[in-house]
Amino acid sequence: MSKKILAFLMSAGLFFTLGNNFASAQGKILVAYFSRTGNEYGVGNIQKGNTKIIAEIIAQKVGGDLFEIKTVTPYPVDYQECTKVASREKSAKARPELVGKVENFSEYDTIFLGYPIWYGDAPMAVYTFLESYDFGGKNIVPFCTHGGSGLSSTDQQFVLVCPSAKILKGFEIRGTIAQKNFSESEQKVSAWLNKLSY
Repeated sequence: MSKKILAFLMSAGLFFTLGNNFASAQGKILVAYFSRTGNEYGVGNIQKGNTKIIAEIIAQKVGGDLFEIKTVTPYPVDYQECTKVASREKSAKARPELVGKVENFSEYDTIFLGYPIWYGDAPMAVYTFLESYDFGGKNIVPFCTHGGSGLSSTDQQFVLVCPSAKILKGFEIRGTIAQKNFSESEQKVSAWLNKLSY
């Protein structure tokens, strides 16, 4: 084997090792999300929630574990009825009871947290989730689907709820894009993750 080929293979091996070290430096990743199916604004009746679609893309790209935030009492399938419940919960600052827990939560270093925007905020179930665990020293990376409001300052709200966590730059995408254009959704998620070095 020539010296040039050997040098190339060694440098390629070094690059591969560095790449693996970089990936492991990100720590263990959880992609937790709240999503809803049924009749949805702008997209009609859906079988997979807008936010779930984005959560699955993120988990696939960063190698994270998926966890769906579910309430004991499901939200109405009808969009108008769901908005009434969401409005009442927000006014009451409700904390709906959740189904299940994240096993070994303390082992995760970064939590990508996904949700739709309801009345300019995350669903109250997301706050139940945030208040159910110790986020001290962890990274929280918000991502949301919406009808035109973007993150709607939810990232700033999370700072107040989890002051000992680090809130990284969030991601927002219209629900119609998430539901109807997978390719565009994937491209937007990839560009965002690259900026975060994930």
